[in-house]
Amino acid sequence: MTTTVTATATPSPAGSTVQSTALYDVPGPRTRRRHRLYGVICTVLILALVGWIIYLLFDTDQFTYTKWMPFEYKGIQELLLRGLGNTLKAFGIAAVLSLALGGILAAGRLSDHRIVRWLATLVVEFFRAMPVLVMIFFIFVALKVQPLPALVAGLTLYNGSVLAEVFRSGVNAVERGQHEAAFALGMRKTQVMAFVLVPQAVRAMLPAIISQLVVALKDTSLGYLITYDEFLHAGKLIASNLDYDLPFIPVVMVISPIYIGMCMLLSWFAHWVARREQRNPKTEAAGVAAAEPGTLLPGGGPRGGSPTAPTP
Repeated sequence: MTTTVTATATPSPAGSTVQSTALYDVPGPRTRRRHRLYGVICTVLILALVGWIIYLLFDTDQFTYTKWMPFEYKGIQELLLRGLGNTLKAFGIAAVLSLALGGILAAGRLSDHRIVRWLATLVVEFFRAMPVLVMIFFIFVALKVQPLPALVAGLTLYNGSVLAEVFRSGVNAVERGQHEAAFALGMRKTQVMAFVLVPQAVRAMLPAIISQLVVALKDTSLGYLITYDEFLHAGKLIASNLDYDLPFIPVVMVISPIYIGMCMLLSWFAHWVARREQRNPKTEAAGVAAAEPGTLLPGGGPRGGSPTAPTP
């Protein structure tokens, strides 16, 4: 027995129609007023918090010229740029390796061979549950690996395991009839994955993939704990050589917007990809002019009649 839920249009007080939905009730006038009140209260609280933080910064003289003058030196600027370059280098290598590892593990989890599927599942679940910092420290200390390879290896193992689940869920989300039709045409499983399932799944996976890469970019800051000369480590070196009170605050105020800007750029790219990959479910029909009476159809017959044999 199939139950069909139909949506009904009810007139609103303003004379327009409001489309009801089976998932939630359309808020009424009292609910909308209550939501506006909640929004005003939250806005006031956020503005009060921001104002309090700014007051504390001014009260501790964090905007004086003395505390910002060191950033005018060319040596400090070069140190920050070198740290930013090292951060982007570690992120770029880890991103490429994470995507490759995620694809391999996802293929293992989708394998028809039980042993391969179990081994891939064990690797994915283990490295997903392991904290990134623990893996980085283990590789750096126990295996005696250099800072950059240790950082990249830790980021790759964690993010690759997470991306493997993203890839697997994306492929499984494709309609079952797609691969059944491909198998019915005689295609092998490798061909079905490469030409049917993966191209369709990529459209849905791209935003999640880029969001995970944002996590990898932020986690590169863990490299300062193993003395890798990345952006946060450069800021720490600068703050440790300043001789006034609370030297970390100006440094954080310099490097934080750059970190936030890079993450927002990747997030914006994810939203742009999501909007670009959206497809309108409605397809416009091509305009076809009406045929005149007596016009021959492709079969050879006149419009409205049966096909006629050609005249010798």
